[in-house]
Amino acid sequence: MTPQKLRLVALSVGVLILLGGRPGLAAEPAAVSQGRVEMILANEYRKDVEAITQEFERAGLSKVHVQFVRLGQPPPNIGLGRQVSAERAREALRLAVKYNRAVTILLPSYLFPPNFITIASSNFDDTVEFRINEQALQQLQDPSLSTEQFHALYSRLTTSRK
Repeated sequence: MTPQKLRLVALSVGVLILLGGRPGLAAEPAAVSQGRVEMILANEYRKDVEAITQEFERAGLSKVHVQFVRLGQPPPNIGLGRQVSAERAREALRLAVKYNRAVTILLPSYLFPPNFITIASSNFDDTVEFRINEQALQQLQDPSLSTEQFHALYSRLTTSRK
């Protein structure tokens, strides 16, 4: 084998190892990521952050990152990645309403990684905010929706309306 081919093989093996594969073995299916939850809460909840984080974890929403606004209330929005399960999405909605008083704005899935959830983000302006009413929120919280049905509804609610 030429030195050039040997370097190419070594580089390929190195890339496989970095990506989690092992040379000579069939690739194992990767574990499904539960994703990250980022939320912004009113400062009044600062003293309860540990209990709130535990409540999110009990609801199946791990990897929670919490920030606080200094004054006022954070925006009543939520954004869900396109692969967040319907069950996890409903829990995120429930907890967003509980700790952020309301969810009246949806952020489109295409803005986020597949398993990412954001609650009360101030990173977006009104060009990507889609207002919803209580009826739409109730539809999203319907426990009979499959993940596919949930995201089809979410997508309809976050597309341009003329």
